[in-house]
Amino acid sequence: MCGRYYIDDSTASEIEKLIQQTDKKLRQDSMEAVRRITEKDIYPAQRAPVLAGKDKSLCCVWQKWGYPGFQEKQVVFNARCESVIEKTMFRDSIRHNRMVIPAAWFYEWNRRKEKNTFYRKDSRVLYMAGCCRRYEDGIHFVILTTGANASMEPVHDRMPLILEQKEISPWILDDEKAQNMLCKTPCLLERRSDYEQLTLF
Repeated sequence: MCGRYYIDDSTASEIEKLIQQTDKKLRQDSMEAVRRITEKDIYPAQRAPVLAGKDKSLCCVWQKWGYPGFQEKQVVFNARCESVIEKTMFRDSIRHNRMVIPAAWFYEWNRRKEKNTFYRKDSRVLYMAGCCRRYEDGIHFVILTTGANASMEPVHDRMPLILEQKEISPWILDDEKAQNMLCKTPCLLERRSDYEQLTLF
């Protein structure tokens, strides 16, 4: 699961580095999107900056997190890697409209509803795989989840599909490579939790 994550200045600066190689017009549009980034938590149904593909290049755009569900006011904000190709709601998205969600970290709650923060020790930003779909009010995205790795298992049995920086372009632009990435095991993450720190005193 991934139901909330955080973006900040580090997120903006890393996106800026990734889009430097695009053509001038696309880079200008992306930089306008990057300048809108502020430090905040992102919740389902909110708009957020993502990396997408345009003219075989990366660009930064804002999309709304979550597909409309079958019931009123329901928001579907995650899709399982194991079944995303089979599900009607996601099938076309995963085949033709993949994108990446950059974040400084994401949150997950354990069974006791205690909040944990997951992040990368070796990078200021982590990249979550996603896909998107157009609706009447614009483009919406979902975050792909996979089985938890060893760093996530103490808290939850699911986690976002985390990509390496070198996998961003292939995920977005290469259909065959992207399909293979659905089976990958994400890197190990660092975890911090306020409740564990409190138990020390």
